[in-house]
Amino acid sequence: MKIIDWQAYAPGEHRIVCPSCGRSGKDKTLGLTVKSDGGLGHCFRCQYTESFKHERGVVRRAPIIQPTQKVTQKHETLSYWGRDLWSMCLPIEGVARDYLKSRRCVVPPKDSDLRWHHSLKHPSGYIGAGLVARVTDSLSGEARSLHRTWIQADGTKANVEPPRMLLGNHSLKNACIRLWSDEYVSSGLAIGEGVETCLSLAHAFEPVWATLDAGHLADFPVLAGVEVLTICRDNDLAGIKASEKCAARWLEAGHIVHITSQIENDINDILTEAAL
Repeated sequence: MKIIDWQAYAPGEHRIVCPSCGRSGKDKTLGLTVKSDGGLGHCFRCQYTESFKHERGVVRRAPIIQPTQKVTQKHETLSYWGRDLWSMCLPIEGVARDYLKSRRCVVPPKDSDLRWHHSLKHPSGYIGAGLVARVTDSLSGEARSLHRTWIQADGTKANVEPPRMLLGNHSLKNACIRLWSDEYVSSGLAIGEGVETCLSLAHAFEPVWATLDAGHLADFPVLAGVEVLTICRDNDLAGIKASEKCAARWLEAGHIVHITSQIENDINDILTEAAL
């Protein structure tokens, strides 16, 4: 089991990748408090904890791991807490609308699975406006998690780290965000990774769903009744491979697939840069 190298950190506050749920070098959800007599680490997402204390002037790594049900057992559907938060969110308006417009995004319909909350609390203690997206199973439509983005009206993210977070310990099986509801989906559907990317694509094509990341885009299942799939490809290695994998599966099933292409990393980059 991985443990924190406490000797690498000077006294003070630090943010690092969680050894339990960390996804990448930028995914710093674990906070460290290092003092002269010891320290404590706590992950804001999965609740992993670890501590150490000095013994006879020598720092010894002595992690105290406190496993809980939250760490070992995932919610297969959206938790009661998540459902309560979702019920308090509103259709896009105010700061949320200003944020999307500043990012040159199409504002989705009122019945979209993208809403906003005027005072969304961040694990750091910050409270401010945020987009809240309901993550559902792309096949069954069952709610699985919530995706939160802390935002400002000028089109920038709030000054918090990380500015985007999923609810911890929730299943992401077949995960997607229905930016347009099933009622809008007939013979054609578009998908992309991020919310802003997909809402930029909506200037040219709708309905569109967001898959959260390249991994879920790659595994996006073939949907009965959808004859044409448009894939909004991010122009990086992960995005290219994911779009090719998804396209191959849909083509093999006898469907038509279109893949977008741009020099920038994603379509939203084009629109925001053109507005400068």
